[in-house]
Amino acid sequence: MPMKYGSIPGIARPVSRLVQGTVMVNSRELDAGFALLDGIYALGCNAFDTAHVYGNGDGERTLGRWIRERGVRDRVVIITKGAHHNQDRRRVTPFDITADLHDSLARLQVDSIDLYLLHRDDSSVPVGPIVEILNEHRVAGRIHAFGGSNWSHERVAAANEYAASRGLTPFAVSSPQFSLAEMVVEPWAECISISGPAAAAARAYYEQTQTPLFTWSSLAGGFFSGRFRRDNLDQFTTGLDAVCVKSYCYEANFGRLERAEQLARQRGLSLPQIALAYSQSHPLNLFSLVGCRTPEEFAENITALETRLTPQEVRWLESSTR
Repeated sequence: MPMKYGSIPGIARPVSRLVQGTVMVNSRELDAGFALLDGIYALGCNAFDTAHVYGNGDGERTLGRWIRERGVRDRVVIITKGAHHNQDRRRVTPFDITADLHDSLARLQVDSIDLYLLHRDDSSVPVGPIVEILNEHRVAGRIHAFGGSNWSHERVAAANEYAASRGLTPFAVSSPQFSLAEMVVEPWAECISISGPAAAAARAYYEQTQTPLFTWSSLAGGFFSGRFRRDNLDQFTTGLDAVCVKSYCYEANFGRLERAEQLARQRGLSLPQIALAYSQSHPLNLFSLVGCRTPEEFAENITALETRLTPQEVRWLESSTR
């Protein structure tokens, strides 16, 4: 099936609706990482996501090396993120944004970044200086578009109101978590999700504005892999598995999981495909961030991208009906 593309204000080329994350790509396993990126690129993906904090910079360096060696800079969309908190400071400041951006440009070895996201927010600081510095970097040509990852819709709205009042460029995108499973406990502090009944206002805002959404973790941290069951949770005590149990393994979500499995059987799809199709079946301007480990897995996601659930199926998946 062919890839679907969308447009982002400020980015000249179309952007694939499936965006491949690169957290699994590193300089220690270049051949395997390059083979993965080659295979996914061949399937029509032209957007690749990384971040200043991934691998202490190794993620950006490795993605940048692949782009250079393959000669595809003018055909791909680079997405990277900066201004992540650390154990000492919250770091959502003009100084830290600028420092991280210059690091990312050097690591990627490019002159500009297509889409620059602030990896975290700090709601205690005003949006004005943040919008101002991002506009400075856009005017200088270092970034073409920008937005927020893990920013609430209220803060995105405030940033864009500030930009509008001063004739500045607003946030082009937002990047929250979104899945059929509701995030009951944050996997980390100040994680922003638009899943579940509690986030109805956020979804309504994004539906009304049609802000491009780069949503992540449609599988809810692996919950929709099918490995997590009510009677085996004591097996998952470390790493990301333990985070999934803490965040998603609750009765309401197990009901959603069971309905998703039933619908997958009816549709002839896998459980992960139904989970991705659910997010894509909302009236939102959605781009899905995925972390595929093989090109074959990415191809399955393209099938899910083409699958549209009916409004009745979406409501049934979300309901409390067994």
